[in-house]
Amino acid sequence: MNKRRLKRILERHGIWLETEGKEGRQANLTKANLTEADLTNANLSGADLHVADLTNAYLKGVDLSGADLSGTDLNQVDLRGANLRMANLSGADLRRADLRGANLNEANLYKANLYEANLNDVDLSGADLSEANLRGAKLEGANLRGAKLKGTKLKEAKLEGANLEGANLKGAKLEGAKLEGAKLEGAKLKGAKLEGAKLEGAKLEGAKLKGAKLKGAIMPDGTIHD
Repeated sequence: MNKRRLKRILERHGIWLETEGKEGRQANLTKANLTEADLTNANLSGADLHVADLTNAYLKGVDLSGADLSGTDLNQVDLRGANLRMANLSGADLRRADLRGANLNEANLYKANLYEANLNDVDLSGADLSEANLRGAKLEGANLRGAKLKGTKLKEAKLEGANLEGANLKGAKLEGAKLEGAKLEGAKLKGAKLEGAKLEGAKLEGAKLKGAKLKGAIMPDGTIHD
């Protein structure tokens, strides 16, 4: 998409937002080719970017709250400080994306691919990450309170100091995950795979661990589970 057309779409969308839909036009960027587009600090709240190609786009500080980004290609994109609150990112490709400091509160990330993505200090409270791929992802200090992580792949993920209070981790794959100092009070870990996980200093009060596999895991008190 050429810069002139994109600028016009952004201007109309801005008016649509300002007038609460009375004037302007909601941005429809479904299947749009936005490779290398500069959307730094742009306001695309509520926009439709379903299956859009945003590879190598500049999205630092962008407002995509409530936007439809399902199936979108965001591979290795810089989304630092982006507002993705309540955005639909189901099935999106976010491999190795940089999301540090982003707001993903209540976002839909069902089956999204976040392999080795950087989510340090990200707000993912109430987000749906069911069946998502977070293998090797960085989630240090992330807020995952009340998040849905049922069947999520978190093998070798870095979750040191993360808040997982009340999170649903049933059947999650956490083999070798780093959970030192993580808050897991009231978390649902039934059937979760935690073999070789590091849980030193983690808080597990009220956590449901029935059927969880803990062989070789380093427990909160430093002992190794047999």
